[in-house]
Amino acid sequence: MQRLSAGEKAEPRFRLEVELDDQITGFGIRRDAGITRERRTLRARYRLVDGSTGAVVLDATAASDAGIDVVSSEYATVAAENTALENLSSTLADQIIAHVAQYARSQPAQ
Repeated sequence: MQRLSAGEKAEPRFRLEVELDDQITGFGIRRDAGITRERRTLRARYRLVDGSTGAVVLDATAASDAGIDVVSSEYATVAAENTALENLSSTLADQIIAHVAQYARSQPAQ
């Protein structure tokens, strides 16, 4: 939302609806059944809705994932998971903005 805001106080013409799905999957199993790697996957289904008609003008998904080393320090692992989430969120935001901008460029000037 920060990237889309132009600082305008007028009622926006469109509304962006986003649903997130965040998953962490362990893999890289040691002999003692401990996990050595995780994959964090963040997916977003987003819809651009015309505020005046309620029509969905754009319906798409964006996704990204990151590998995380699981170390003996639980704090370090949680910190790595959180950093991965921040980076994935930024990547998804870039994908969504690019797709919304592409949609906007394809529309006739009003």
